[in-house]
Amino acid sequence: MKSVQKIDLGLTGYDELFMNDAERKENKLPRIYDIPLSEIDDFPDHPFKVKLDEDMDQLVQSIKERGIITPVTLRPKEDGRYEIVSGHRRRKACELAGFDTVKAEVREMTRDEAIILMVESNLQRSVILPSEKAFSYKMRLEAMNRQGQRTDLTSTPVVEKLSGKDALSVTAIGNEVGESREQIRRYIRLTNLVPELLDLVDEGKIKMRPAVELSYLDEDSQRAVVDEIDLNQCTPSHDQTIRMRKFFTDGKLTPEVVSAIMGEEKPNQREKIVLRGDKVRSLIPKNIPVSQTEDYVVKALEHYSRFLRQRAERDSR
Repeated sequence: MKSVQKIDLGLTGYDELFMNDAERKENKLPRIYDIPLSEIDDFPDHPFKVKLDEDMDQLVQSIKERGIITPVTLRPKEDGRYEIVSGHRRRKACELAGFDTVKAEVREMTRDEAIILMVESNLQRSVILPSEKAFSYKMRLEAMNRQGQRTDLTSTPVVEKLSGKDALSVTAIGNEVGESREQIRRYIRLTNLVPELLDLVDEGKIKMRPAVELSYLDEDSQRAVVDEIDLNQCTPSHDQTIRMRKFFTDGKLTPEVVSAIMGEEKPNQREKIVLRGDKVRSLIPKNIPVSQTEDYVVKALEHYSRFLRQRAERDSR
């Protein structure tokens, strides 16, 4: 199993939470402020969803009882307001708990430093949707690119041009989050999907590899796929998406072609009837070998079907 490198996010440590301002100053730590929620703006294009689910309910209750334990991290804006970098769920929980302020560290950082911190802090969550990984990896790599660490985001092998001893490459990011370089590339491809297809990926109805193939289609072709999914109530297989991509590359993918491919019966979508062996065998004479069980069941069903028809005919007289 691949080892995951521990990331230093620069977030508040446990012992630091209970220091007063004098102790924090002595230890050269940033002060903790009570910042009005009304003065905090969302992080632009924040890729992680803040869900109003059972976990949020528990967090709200915890904050009501004990207050916020881990401060959020804010970045000062030029207009005097603040931009939240990490702690979006805590900020929302404070709002739902009826608080007017939230405890926060205010840190000066560039836009790209803020993006990297935002991504790294959110990737520590236990449950992360594919769409969240997709856009966060893309934002992080683009930030690295602007900082001089050139990375090819769409093709493999990935070309790296590192600057500085501690410069992070795609491979290093993969090691940090426990993903292969190729898997990171796949996630980034998902950002090219229309929202409806990306939602199906998040719901587990479309797997990664078919989704990546669909990401190479233009928006009109993807919309045609969405229409067929709604019509047939089924999602395309990996093989079907490979063929769609090939037709698209050749300039031959029309809505009619999408419909023809999606209309094919797939082995995993054929109706299956499962009979428990123990229940079936208990109704079959012992002198009937297992190899003849299917024939016996079919003949029995044919006989029962004839019986039902004959009874229906008698009742209709």
